[in-house]
Amino acid sequence: MPNIQYLDRDNAETLAYIHSSAKNKDLPAILFLGGFKSDMDGTKALYLEKKCINSAQEFLRFDYSGHGISKGDFVDGTIGSWLGDAQNMIDQIIKSKEIILVGSSMGGWIALRLLLQNQERVKGVVGIAAAPDFTRDIKAQMTTEQHNIIEKTGRLEEPNDYSDEPYIFTKALLDDGEKQSLLHDTYNVTTPITLIQGKLDADVPWKKAEAIKASFGPSNVNIIYIEDGDHRLSRDEDLAIINAEVETITSC
Repeated sequence: MPNIQYLDRDNAETLAYIHSSAKNKDLPAILFLGGFKSDMDGTKALYLEKKCINSAQEFLRFDYSGHGISKGDFVDGTIGSWLGDAQNMIDQIIKSKEIILVGSSMGGWIALRLLLQNQERVKGVVGIAAAPDFTRDIKAQMTTEQHNIIEKTGRLEEPNDYSDEPYIFTKALLDDGEKQSLLHDTYNVTTPITLIQGKLDADVPWKKAEAIKASFGPSNVNIIYIEDGDHRLSRDEDLAIINAEVETITSC
């Protein structure tokens, strides 16, 4: 297995990543983009890495700043700064001419942003419970008391169903989320986009996929609903669907 490497950057935190080089130079690279407060050692990332190594396809997974073993404090990050981290991976690490972006939850938001910035290089996008504009959703659900707390203290802590550590939403994160929001507009892209969405997802409503299709499609956007799927989509049958869609775009 490839070793952990580090990307040192001027005026930005050092990023940890794991990169599998391509033996088959004709295949697009796979860049895995993790979710909010997740790391690069998740089930989906490791599964796809193994598949890519077996097929001699370039693969890259990494930790955003403030995530996993990358440097920085999580609370200092924003969608824009994590988008910049991902763009650095494309510009400085990935070698293949074409890239397939696979984004989970927040990573799906970042993948769509990267698509708009790198249309000449992105061969396709696979969004797994993709969550663009989730900061807008958070603001819309906040109570008056919570709005007052975040205005006064600059942050809001909420329970995390996936960890003992709470989610921390900063005012900077929510304000930057407005700048990075996508679903208020439509985009002239023809790149194939597959959205894999669990109907039982308690974190990202399944209608979010339809909103993405309205903004980025419709003819190039395919939605795969998993009727009994939750937000994780990490069961064997979910992983098989994700891999099949990556292979489909690879072979196009």
